[in-house]
Amino acid sequence: MSKVLIIGEHDGKTLNLATLKCVTCARGIADAEITIALLGADTAGVATQAAAIHGVHKVLRVDRPENEHALAAVFAPQIVALAADYTHVFGPSTSFGKDLTPRIAALLGVPQVSDLMAVEGAHRFRRPIYAGNAIITVEADPARKLVATVRVASFEAAGSGGSAGIETRVLDVSLPTHTRYLGAKSGSTDRPDLQTASKVVSGGRALGSAENFQLLFSLADKLGAAVGASRAAVDAGYAANEMQVGQTGKIISPEVYFAIGISGAIQHLTGIKDARTIVAINKDGEAPIFEVADVGLVGDLFQIVPELEKLV
Repeated sequence: MSKVLIIGEHDGKTLNLATLKCVTCARGIADAEITIALLGADTAGVATQAAAIHGVHKVLRVDRPENEHALAAVFAPQIVALAADYTHVFGPSTSFGKDLTPRIAALLGVPQVSDLMAVEGAHRFRRPIYAGNAIITVEADPARKLVATVRVASFEAAGSGGSAGIETRVLDVSLPTHTRYLGAKSGSTDRPDLQTASKVVSGGRALGSAENFQLLFSLADKLGAAVGASRAAVDAGYAANEMQVGQTGKIISPEVYFAIGISGAIQHLTGIKDARTIVAINKDGEAPIFEVADVGLVGDLFQIVPELEKLV
């Protein structure tokens, strides 16, 4: 039997949707026994949410003051201690998971398998390479513990209906002191999270300025959508770094993706290839984005977007 430990991502109140997608991935392993580990200062509420996920056998709570903020250096040795009885350790391929799982793999002395997108066996998976232009099959050594990140854009979120048991663990683990939490800054917004939003409105360098991005914010608010940006727009200072979509940004899989003023460089397409419907608006009818778009409109975005907003 494969025993899979999933590192739960949460904000102290709500379990991130990425964790539910990790559960779906783990359920692809035959006879997998799935446990979700939650580290925090008080994970009682989040643990209840995790226990209700279909397919989860157990939820482990590790509550201590040092876990109030998700610091990879602090979390890693605790996950390693929990992982002793497990064959697999999965984390989401989010900023949180990409920061944490390599540390876990290093402490365990095993290689990491990144971006699992399909399960073919307990130690056999498919993952993308070359900016998503090719898919390879990898097979890990079954004699060693497997540490992996799950490409959340490739899996649907697991449903509810579970009734897993919840246990509290006290770990006798020395925590590093070279890393400490200083603070966090983020723009306050009522828009959905870009990583998990069902609708995303994204802009490119063609918008020309940060002020012009307000066109997208206004449209997104009418649609109830998140706002993203291409790397070119981020590098030009038109959009914040956390809005970047693509190979070096966020990999997303919304139901609808609006690519506005985005040419469609391969690095950007890597981040949206799992979108269900892609709508492209660009004045260049030869732009590569139209090769992947389900709906394309050639024209001036500064005329089209306001008209589209009126129709919405």
